Amino acid sequence: MSAAFYQNEVRFYVSVDCIILGFNNNELNVLLYKRNFEPLKGQWSLMGGFVKSGESLKEAANRVLTDCTGIDNVFMEQVGAYGDVTRDLGERVISVAYYAPVNMNDFHTNLLQEYNAEWIKLNEVPELIFDHNQMVKDTMARLKRIAATRPVGFNLLPEKFTLPQLQNLYEAIYQMPLDKRNFRKKLNSMDILEKLEEKDKASSKRGAFYYMFNKEKYDSLLEDGFYFSL
Repeated sequence: MSAAFYQNEVRFYVSVDCIILGFNNNELNVLLYKRNFEPLKGQWSLMGGFVKSGESLKEAANRVLTDCTGIDNVFMEQVGAYGDVTRDLGERVISVAYYAPVNMNDFHTNLLQEYNAEWIKLNEVPELIFDHNQMVKDTMARLKRIAATRPVGFNLLPEKFTLPQLQNLYEAIYQMPLDKRNFRKKLNSMDILEKLEEKDKASSKRGAFYYMFNKEKYDSLLEDGFYFSL
């Protein structure tokens, strides 16, 4: 196919937007920042950027995530593509959204000030630019589906966590209370957690044992047809 064929086509921009999720005080949070450029300067936005020459979509999203969080090798998945003709007030831009659940304890807090960014509770997300509110809504719908069949929720927790913390996380994802007995029964049946001798005594005198997610065991079980269900 000749180069002239491409020259006759209209060119436009491709960007990535990242829905970076954190979990704190039993609530899900999303990382937002206030734009310091036009259009819509001073309004709330997701973290994002344009895809650079020689860069794949996922490489661009990884770059944005690392730049904004200071964390490498972040778990990330695509939510979808957003291409309404009038979605961006500046130019014709098609954006591909990715979500990334991160442990907020690993986050480099000095970057918050650098990017004029804040963690905002999911139920308090303000009006965002363009179609970013729809991206957040689509992300949560996707996370609810995936969290039921894959252990993506563990990315939001510290390496060591208690069972109450884990249940609080899944209640935040599903946005509904879960029966404690049934929740723990499912966890025990999967046998993918390692119980530690250490206890968290911050919430009660008796304390709660810490656990760790055994990813190697989980990956091994997958090869044998294991099915995660929580």
